[in-house]
Amino acid sequence: MSGEQVSARADIWIWSVRLTRTRSIASDACRGGHVRVNGVRVKPAHVVRVGDEVRLRHEGRERIVVVSRVIAKRVGAVVAAECYVDKSPPPPPREEAVTVAVRARGAGRPTKRERRSIDKLLGRPVVEGRDRQAHPE
Repeated sequence: MSGEQVSARADIWIWSVRLTRTRSIASDACRGGHVRVNGVRVKPAHVVRVGDEVRLRHEGRERIVVVSRVIAKRVGAVVAAECYVDKSPPPPPREEAVTVAVRARGAGRPTKRERRSIDKLLGRPVVEGRDRQAHPE
């Protein structure tokens, strides 16, 4: 061998090839069961080798990559792309992405009118309120 590593830790490799932004996100994904190597859930210290299939569920999509080169240091995007073969399904188009309602920070809880309009927007069924009686006699 020419001194090149033949294995690396799963969390370090995922971070090194830029599948996650930080190493802590990569290790949290491993601990949370979002990383599978050859179909088996792995811990952060699991050894990754050339030819392994790594599946990572991150940021709402699943990435499926086959390891073609093992590295242990973070490298540039061009070099990182050479370290794996991407077999992931294409990301969903922007139109199909679910829009999330944004509320101003510190605005408090929604009013009854706002809640009803949110429910209507999201297509939730209308819940009929109770008939209020001022003073039961």
